[in-house]
Amino acid sequence: MEANSEFQKIDLNDYVQTGEGGTALAYTHKSGKSLAKLYNPDFDIGKIKEEFWTSRTVFELGISTPEPYRLVTDGKRFGGEYELIQGKRSFSRIISQESERLEELSLEFARMARTLHATKADTSRLKSYKEMVTQFYLGKTFVPEDYRKKVLEFLDKVPDTQTCLHGDLQISNAITDGKRTLWIDVGGFGYGAPEWDLALMWNLAHMPDAEKLDFLFHLPSETMKAHWNIFFSAYLGTNDPGRIEDATRRLSMFAAAKIPYMIETAFHMKVPEDFFAFLTQMLD
Repeated sequence: MEANSEFQKIDLNDYVQTGEGGTALAYTHKSGKSLAKLYNPDFDIGKIKEEFWTSRTVFELGISTPEPYRLVTDGKRFGGEYELIQGKRSFSRIISQESERLEELSLEFARMARTLHATKADTSRLKSYKEMVTQFYLGKTFVPEDYRKKVLEFLDKVPDTQTCLHGDLQISNAITDGKRTLWIDVGGFGYGAPEWDLALMWNLAHMPDAEKLDFLFHLPSETMKAHWNIFFSAYLGTNDPGRIEDATRRLSMFAAAKIPYMIETAFHMKVPEDFFAFLTQMLD
């Protein structure tokens, strides 16, 4: 990866490694005020820049999120430096440690999501989620042709509203320092129908893989389902079973369209061909 003038050189002697993920390492500055996220050397530099500038746009829209400071490099790896929120904990971590706060935090998460989805996006700086997913299906040869046709027919009917979307709306991406709540991991932010956000959350809450749920959220499946039920009723503003059922039924179609896109975008993996038969049922 070649050096780029947009990235400022940092001295890792001024930082301490405090986190590790599949694609990046996190380093906290000794001042305790910032966090540098440096991606693996082979990571696409264009995606690094896109994630940073999207995060910057979100911050400038007035959405509560840690401030993105600058693009950085240690000379071999590239990434971004962000405001460090002292004493932060994710909602999922808190619920795993203080189960009695499930309802409180699920209701707060619903409030945050409603506020987010009431915010008008800057469509000149953010991408249409519908367009991103459409381009994915138009360009991926591993997607079975009959499935591609069904999804594109569905996407054609999806409204492309100017609603702000997180892109990865789930309780690990909401944090609090005890005084304020913030969104994190906003690099996949975009705009469009709120169902794009809600569908992911619905799908995660009903994942059958208990081990994966525990790894991702430190929560058992019954707690995730309870969280979803509290959240969705509060988000919709109703306890009416019929209205909740109608809204939920619509989410399965968005989830079917989004799952292959998210798996490749987030994990750089292809959906197994035999899984498309299951996804097709969600579209019907």
